[in-house]
This record gives sequence, C-alpha cells and structure tokens, in this order.
Amino acid sequence: MGRTLDHLFDQNVAWAHRKTRDDPDFFRRMAEQQTPNYLWIGCSDSRVTANDVLGLDPGAVFVHRNIANIVHTSDLNILSVLEFAVDYLQVEHVIVCGHYACGGVRRALVAERGAMLDHWLQPLTMLYRKHRAVFDGIADESTRLDRLCEVNIEMQVRRLAATPIIENAWARGQKLHLHGWIYAIHDGLIRDLGPHLSSVEERDALPSIDQRVLQPVEPQSAVRRQALAAFSGINLPEEMPGDICEKGLTYRREQQE
Repeated sequence: MGRTLDHLFDQNVAWAHRKTRDDPDFFRRMAEQQTPNYLWIGCSDSRVTANDVLGLDPGAVFVHRNIANIVHTSDLNILSVLEFAVDYLQVEHVIVCGHYACGGVRRALVAERGAMLDHWLQPLTMLYRKHRAVFDGIADESTRLDRLCEVNIEMQVRRLAATPIIENAWARGQKLHLHGWIYAIHDGLIRDLGPHLSSVEERDALPSIDQRVLQPVEPQSAVRRQALAAFSGINLPEEMPGDICEKGLTYRREQQE
C-alpha cells in the first residue's frame, strides 16, 4: 500500500460511478445549497455514522462528532457548528445521539487520568464520581457502562438547551426541537431517550440530571413503541388467572425487546 492510499482513491471512483449509475442527478443535487433539517451531535466512533443510521442521503443531516458526544459550552468548535446550523441553516431538530458501549464514556469510569482526553470528559467524570455509589451498585459492568451512556446523553441535551444560541432561537420564536437518542451497535436500532425540548419553559421544568440518575428513563426503539401501541388496543378481561396474566406480561416483554 502506497503512502497516497491509492486503494481508497479507487474505492472513491467506484462509489462515484455506482452513485451516478443508480441516480444520475445525485451529484447535481449535492452540489446545490445544502438544506438539512437536522443537526446530529454524535460520537466520533467510526461505527456510528448519522446518514447510514438514519437511512438518509448526504445533505439531509448536518453533523458534529466528538469523543462521547460531549457538549462543552466553552468549545468553539461545537458552538460554531451549533450557531451555523441554528442561525444560518435554520435546522428544525438538534439530535444528541450517543451509543451503548461507548469507549469514551468507559474512560470516565476509570481512575487513570491523562491530559486532553480526560479534560474533555471531565463533566461526565465528575457526574460519575458524584453518584459513584449509584453506578457502582450496578453489578454488571456492561449494564453500568450503558447506564452512564444514557445519563450522559440526557446531561448533554440539558447543556445544549442552556446555550445562548438555543435560548435566542427560542426567544425569537424559531421552531427548534432538541432530542436525546441512543444507538445500539449490536442491533442497529436507535432508542428514544429524551428529553425532548422545544422551549425554555420545557427546559426549566426538567428534573435535574442528579434526579435522573436516581430515576432513569427507559429508552424505547420504534419497534418497541409499535408493540406497546398494538397492545394498548387489546381489551383484556378485568379478572384473569395468574398464569395467563404472567404469560401475557412475558409475551409483552418479549415484544418490547
């Protein structure tokens, strides 16, 4: 393999040919002014790419990615992206989407300390240390990590909602919604975690992130929501034998997974 990475150039040519063959107007559309409706703030993990996960073409999503999808309110990079997306592109939705088994979040759980990476993760590390007894009370290591991944997303949505960029957009009546999602690499599904915010009033009415650590939200995939909706339309007898009730609950749990 040469220093110019010729194999990647070859793959680029093949990709461009496939795109043109399947959709002759694809690159003409891409060359026009981008008008995305979504800003995706995600993790830098190479396995989680916004357009692929959402099934959207390039141009539909404006993207910012960093280690562990952290919203640092003093970071000029993310603030510039946010300002451009909200004020100039006029996106309607800002999505903070992390993922389970996140290596960056895992780093916040260890005692080892370095320089730049641990400085970047400091808000999450401090939250973990503050509630260490709660998190360490989760016996299974992977479950503990995934729980911190969820809390991290909720914390970042709150931090995002506290930026003047978002506050100003809401103050001038701009239609702007914030969302907290989490992606599972093992099945490819996004779970809706929240919070969903569309105003300062909704932000200020949120329980604190400390409360959320103690009272977690259960993420739901679209598959799970559909299953719950299907069951909500079934009329069951008020009195049912215990074994039938238990079988029904077991089936419902299976459908929710």
